[in-house]
Order: sequence, then C-alpha cells, then structure tokens
Amino acid sequence: MRIMITGGTGLIGRALCDNWQRAGHELWVLSRNPSQVPALCSGARGIARLQELDGSFPLDAVINLAGAPIADRRWTAARRDLLWRSRVHLTRTLIDSMANQSTPPAVLLSASAVGWYGNGGDVLLDESSPQGIADFGSHLCQAWEQEANRATTFGIRVATLRIAPVLSPKGGMLARMAPPFRLGLGAQMGSGEQWMPWIHLDDLVRLFDYLLHHSECGGVYNACAPEQVRNSDFTQMLARALRRPAVLRTPSWALRLALGKMSILLLGGQRLIPRRAQEAGFVWRQPNLAGALERCFS
Repeated sequence: MRIMITGGTGLIGRALCDNWQRAGHELWVLSRNPSQVPALCSGARGIARLQELDGSFPLDAVINLAGAPIADRRWTAARRDLLWRSRVHLTRTLIDSMANQSTPPAVLLSASAVGWYGNGGDVLLDESSPQGIADFGSHLCQAWEQEANRATTFGIRVATLRIAPVLSPKGGMLARMAPPFRLGLGAQMGSGEQWMPWIHLDDLVRLFDYLLHHSECGGVYNACAPEQVRNSDFTQMLARALRRPAVLRTPSWALRLALGKMSILLLGGQRLIPRRAQEAGFVWRQPNLAGALERCFS
C-alpha cells in the first residue's frame, strides 16, 4: 500500500511507520521538516505541503494524526487557537486535498481522543454514548471528527479512533509520570476516583493496522484497553511496576490553580469500553494494566 501520514514524527506516527515499513508499505509523511522524516520515521519520505501530492502517485490510505500536544501547557486563548488550527483546520485542508485527487484514497484513519466524551463520571461508556460534561477538549474532538467525516461524502471509508492515553517506554504519558515516581514522589490526582482509560502503544499500532486492512470497519472506535481502572489504581500499579512507594496525593484545588481549565484532563475521566473493536474481532495483547506497565519497564 501507499500510505500518507500526518503527524507521523510523533510517538504514534513513528511506531506506525516502523510497523508498516517492515510490512513493505510505501510511506509518505507530511511534516514541517520533511528532510528529517527518513531518519525519524523508518525511511519514510517527507513532504512539506499537501499540494506535492499531485495525483501522479495515488494514495491507498491516509492516516491523520496531526495536532499540537494538548497537555503540554495551560489552555490560554493562544494555545486553544493553536490546538484548534492544528487539528480542525488541518483536517479540513486534508479532506479537501483528498477530494481533489483524481483517485481519492480508499480509507482515512483519523485520530481523535477519549476526551470527546468529556467528564463521564461513573457512567459506563461505549461508542454509542453521548458526551458527558463537555469542556474545550471535548468540543475540539467533536469538531475534529466532523471534519474527518466529510471524507465519507467522497466515497472514502472513514474510521475514527478515540485514543486513550498511550503507554510506551519511548515517550508519551509515562515519560512525564515516571521520573517523580522513581523518586518516590508519585501522587494520586485529586480524589483518585476518576476513571483513567489507557492503551499500550503496541496494541494501538495493531488496532490501526487492523482497521486499515478490514474494509468493513468504519465509524468510531474507542482505542483503549478493555480493563477499566481509576486514577488511584493506576497510581499504585505504576508505583509497583517501578518498585517505589506512592503515598502522596495532589489536591484538586492545587491542580486547578496550576493548570486552570486544563486540569480537567487529570480530574475528569471516562469509564470506557472498546465495544466496537471487540465486536470487530480485535484481540488485545496487553489487556491488563499491570502487565502493560511491566512490559514498559522490563
């Protein structure tokens, strides 16, 4: 297959490139620094502008991962604008470019996030569930998905992955969490009762690959592990995986003071099940948090 990836130099994109390069696919990555793409993305070719796809080499699939990191800094007005432009506006431009190809790609796999649901409290959620208590992150995901879904009007199969926080020894959430835990400073967030969906990077790559190759799969998929855990459970399991104690708690008020509205990412949660992936026949290799963390730190 000839596959183009936006956001291909990030954690998920690099892992997908590694997997699909080994499988013999031809990979193109849209990047602000296309000359760096071959070194970062397993020999994939870089392009700086969508206009470089002039139709002389039609694409079989597009993977849309682009977006500025949502948890790196407070959601100031300028930051919210950047997050919106890097997801919603870029996806709009991407779909317009795909539609203008003489032979549009057969499939678009587009990233979203479990934040689509907002703060779901203790309600058990699947892909048919409505949004809970909405915030900026949930509105962002909703607009992002709406832009991606426009591709269906051009005969393109669209599968949207609402991705949970990703566990990997190479970066992502654990890269930020592990250092204080290793110092014995790991802390529960607020009450610790909020649900915390997650997925191991290996399973996320396999789910992307599964949806790519199963033409009957379309619509929304919760990209999370089937095991549901609360923040307090996650804190203790991560501490055990690192063989350190975790007896501290960061008060909710301190998180709200430090992070503003972005604190909902830590104090809210979603009790998710990946119902549609299960019904499609996908099988997890890391379905349990204890084993997934052990794999990350072994």
